[in-house]
Amino acid sequence: MSKPDYNSLSPDNIVAFLADIFERRGGEEYLGEPVTMAEHMLQGAHFAENAGEPEIIIVAALLHDIGHFTSEFGSFTMEDVEDRHHEEAGAAVLERFFPTLVTDCVRYHVAAKRYLCAARPEYLKRLSEASVLSLKLQGGPMSSVEVAEFEKNPNVKEIVKVRHYDDAGKRTDMKTQPFSYYAPMVQRVVDAHCRKAAE
Repeated sequence: MSKPDYNSLSPDNIVAFLADIFERRGGEEYLGEPVTMAEHMLQGAHFAENAGEPEIIIVAALLHDIGHFTSEFGSFTMEDVEDRHHEEAGAAVLERFFPTLVTDCVRYHVAAKRYLCAARPEYLKRLSEASVLSLKLQGGPMSSVEVAEFEKNPNVKEIVKVRHYDDAGKRTDMKTQPFSYYAPMVQRVVDAHCRKAAE
């Protein structure tokens, strides 16, 4: 599969690009979980919307794992022995078009898992088998120094919130809206960011 030309992306076609990813690759297995990649991300957005979150958080929950599709290193499998850094790959594609709050939620949702395992030990018991395996590859619970540094991020509350929506999106018995339902919302977040950046 050839690597997409990310330089050709613009505020006018980024949503269509994301929709195409969901359409073409959304049916791929999600990390040993009982849902597909698309189901996982759409469930995260569903839970965020049902909780009355603002659109920016719903969009962050929807796109948090997009790096599994854009990483040059491929998707995580249960046989992996090293991390594939999907969170950085996703943020790198999105950062030209989305506000920092969204890209921070994408870039640091793995760090949020490590943070929660250190700051709230009971959180570790709620992780799935696949999430525990990936935690080991991602460095395990944070050290106290890492916790203190992570908490300096001005978006830490939102990052942790999206992490919880990430954890929730693993249900086999759920019907969600398709990506097309969220596409206008994603475009509004992109347009608002680009207008502000142009001021």
